[in-house]
Amino acid sequence: MLCVGRLGGFGARAAGSLQAGIRARRVSTSWSPVGAAFNVKPQGSRLDLFGERRGLFGVPELSAPEGFHIAQEKALRKTELLVDRACSTPPGPQTVLIFDELSDSLCRVADLADFVKIAHPEPAFREAAEEACRSIGTMVEKLNTNVDLYQSLQKLLADKKLVDSLDPETRRVAELFMFDFEISGIHLDKEKRKRAVDLNVKILDLSSTFLMGTNFPNKIEKHLLPEHIRHNFTSAGDHIIIDGLHAEAPDDLVREAAYKIFLYPNAGQLKCLEELLSSRDLLAKLVGYSTFSHRALQGTIAKNPVMINLFYRTLKDFEMIREMKMKLNPQNCEVMPWDPPYYSGVIRAERYNIEPSLYCPFFSLGACMEGLNILLNRLLGISLYAEQPAKGEVWSEDVRKLAVVHESEGLLGYIYCDFFQRADKPHQDCHFTIRGGRLKEDGDYQLPVVVLMLNLPRSSRSSPTLLTPGMMENLFHEMGHAMHSMLGRTRYQHVTGTRCPTDFAEVPSILMEYFANDYRVVNQFARHYQTGQPLPKNMVSRLCESKKVCAAADMQLQVFYAALDQIYHGKHPLRNSTTDILKETQEKFYGLPYVPNTAWQLRFSHLVGYGAKYYSYLMSRAVASMVWKECFLQDPFNRAAGERYRREMLAHGGGREPMLMVEGVLQKCPSVDDFVSALVSDLDLDFETFLMDSE
Repeated sequence: MLCVGRLGGFGARAAGSLQAGIRARRVSTSWSPVGAAFNVKPQGSRLDLFGERRGLFGVPELSAPEGFHIAQEKALRKTELLVDRACSTPPGPQTVLIFDELSDSLCRVADLADFVKIAHPEPAFREAAEEACRSIGTMVEKLNTNVDLYQSLQKLLADKKLVDSLDPETRRVAELFMFDFEISGIHLDKEKRKRAVDLNVKILDLSSTFLMGTNFPNKIEKHLLPEHIRHNFTSAGDHIIIDGLHAEAPDDLVREAAYKIFLYPNAGQLKCLEELLSSRDLLAKLVGYSTFSHRALQGTIAKNPVMINLFYRTLKDFEMIREMKMKLNPQNCEVMPWDPPYYSGVIRAERYNIEPSLYCPFFSLGACMEGLNILLNRLLGISLYAEQPAKGEVWSEDVRKLAVVHESEGLLGYIYCDFFQRADKPHQDCHFTIRGGRLKEDGDYQLPVVVLMLNLPRSSRSSPTLLTPGMMENLFHEMGHAMHSMLGRTRYQHVTGTRCPTDFAEVPSILMEYFANDYRVVNQFARHYQTGQPLPKNMVSRLCESKKVCAAADMQLQVFYAALDQIYHGKHPLRNSTTDILKETQEKFYGLPYVPNTAWQLRFSHLVGYGAKYYSYLMSRAVASMVWKECFLQDPFNRAAGERYRREMLAHGGGREPMLMVEGVLQKCPSVDDFVSALVSDLDLDFETFLMDSE
């Protein structure tokens, strides 16, 4: 899964391009090879009895929790000065620079606090970060309703001669700031503006409540469950607690019980969802859009819901699962919604013998990091070096700091790798922007800083951290996000790195999955941690082919989710209840029956962060597939293709229309049919993402 702080009109966005005029950074003699750094136990911070604490991420104020208050007050004071400057400066390019500096001053506290509030092991730091987020959020709300500030930007964009004189990136950033103002309702009269602010607050509250409810367990009286399956669940007195779908349980009855109980409708959660969807629709109409979906898709690859509807295709493919279920359970062979994850796994294991424990010894964390280093060096001229963090700079002693260095441009930025499991750490793999890159007034470049967070097992006395194939692929995926952040050299931080439209943001990370599944790449680093033996080619072949088994059914599920999301955020009032719509959509887009008295939509947490944008997974995968086949299928180390990919795509992020970037890499304008064909071709068992005959 992607994580970037976004704060209304002054939130985080994506990446543009700026190569000229930036001085190369010198290298450091304290850097060490990346592979070795990840295959040894952390030594902790260097003994430094007299040195002062640097503070989290090197921010001096953050050597203690109280520093968040100091940092936020400093940012808020700077904000007031910048607002005065923006309102008093004659309209021109300088207006956009001031807006971006304003955005940067807020994001540098808010983005950092967004990460610390969920990841820091000390409650005092988490609470201080939470308070900083609230404080900055309040300021953002004020800025989004500051009419004078809005008018200073409006004067620029209303002057055609001035607009025509702006370079494309500056013009786009100005338009993005204006778009964020207008979706907040600032162009409305005072009464409607207040209504928009109230709706935004209500939507935030409803989103928080709904998100909490998606994970809330259900319980059932113990005597209602067959005795022989009760031990699979948690007991609490006379009740059984069901806290998930138990999708991998081998017992059909366990999966069925978990599905029906966990997805049983909760009246409060149902009301919350209905209010959330209704409030979003009201807000969209208030600020001038026909539906919330039309509002959400502005500036994306899709542009509008019509294109997304054309994107859907039916790929129903459950015959293989049905055959396996009949083989294992002849008395009850009808495939039900709780069956695909389990039986898909059984089929993969039986046909391809891909037991993860066979692969793990070849994927030590150090070997995988060295593999990434080799790939990035050959493709983009980039090297990763481990750097010893200063005292107080990291929040856990096992966090590694990487310097990202280009062979001619020098230091590009820093990646903090928070890779290992620990108590109270969120169980999610994601990328956080801590500081966006931008060109400063003095001509220096503000280097980007990001965190990659994984949940890998720690090393043991007898072995380093060993990754399953899935963990290895996730590592490559998240590094794709990091490279997106590192390789942009944008003038504006509002459009830096991964701060781009949702349906484009996952393209670089999904593209890295193709590299992770290519034998020519894997062969560069997959070595048995004890013997040094390379991973046999046939094991990679089996692994890659196994991923296509039942892949059509998996993709059809994504199509169903995306279609449901669009209907919920389409024309209101909805023609039926959310559950009836779920049933209709499941029957139309998915090949398995709706189960009465269930309400899966009440567990659909993506409705909060990806409202009207769930299709983005499919769109990003289609684009990544096309980029892979056009640029890297013949040679995954093609330096010229790598440079083109950086120049046309990674360097711009949100600083250019996403479709223009796609066209630049593919050297053609893809149609909806091209996108669909790319997805379908990946499902073809005859299509290999690697060339088994190439040596």
